[in-house]
Amino acid sequence: MKLKKPSFWDIEKPNIIAIILKPFSKLYEIAFKFKKNKKKKFNGIKTICIGNIYIGGTGKTSLAIKIKEILDRENISSCFIKKFHKNQKDEQLLLEKYGRTFVAETRQIALEKAILEKYEFAIFDDGLQDASIKYDYSFVCFNKINGVGNGLTIPAGPLRENIDNLKLYNDVFLNGNEEDTSNIKTRLKKINPNLNIYESKYVTTNSEVFNKNEKYLVFSGIGNHKTFLFMLKNENFNICHDIEFPDHYDYKKKDLDKIFYVAKENNLKILTTEKDYLRLNSLDSKKIYCIKSKLIITDQQKINNILEINNEKN
Repeated sequence: MKLKKPSFWDIEKPNIIAIILKPFSKLYEIAFKFKKNKKKKFNGIKTICIGNIYIGGTGKTSLAIKIKEILDRENISSCFIKKFHKNQKDEQLLLEKYGRTFVAETRQIALEKAILEKYEFAIFDDGLQDASIKYDYSFVCFNKINGVGNGLTIPAGPLRENIDNLKLYNDVFLNGNEEDTSNIKTRLKKINPNLNIYESKYVTTNSEVFNKNEKYLVFSGIGNHKTFLFMLKNENFNICHDIEFPDHYDYKKKDLDKIFYVAKENNLKILTTEKDYLRLNSLDSKKIYCIKSKLIITDQQKINNILEINNEKN
């Protein structure tokens, strides 16, 4: 979804615009309930859904890649499952760099292909609201900066389903940098006291190739531009200018011309994310540098225990 979130979505106390839109949110929630079908359990493979309730920018893809890394270390065969969306080719390409990725019109079709190839685990990047699959494990992702926003569903707020549905889940991930998470933890625990809450942080994996004394222009079209900026600033990049685009943005020539103009006028090097870099053509990318990053889970052993992967080969 190409979406630049309205700012009122992230005001903790709903403002007048959110209150006006609230009846439409209730209609959205009713429609969501009608979509609920009997979920199918698939045998012969274990399924892990990395999903979200807050729309966009919660770190799903990064966490999916991290989970696969954990499984790879245990020599457990795993793959990615992604429902085909024309405007999410960047995420598909990124996943393919880290492992076998099955993409189809429905997640069921993609999963059936993975079963035929005898993978032990299928990692779903998104799909928490998919009414057709009963997952073995589900992780609900939130961004540390945004939390649950104003706590309302679309269009009054940023949520894909009612926040009270957290009672249906066991495990939550807070992804970001070094932000204070005490308030969001308290809020989530009030909804579901039994939630297991895990934390992770982003770190760059190729920052050593950059001169951090140089000045940089940073741009991105991802779900949470601020998190990307904070990661770079935490690693002492000298950010002089930044430009934010909507999530999954399809860059036009005029957008890149503006970026190149500002960079040239201010003698700035240009940085973007790996996902954004994959959406640029080869000519554009010669003038732009790509920052790669990954998630580090604070207590990875707990995830190992939940997935029972230490015993998978026994």
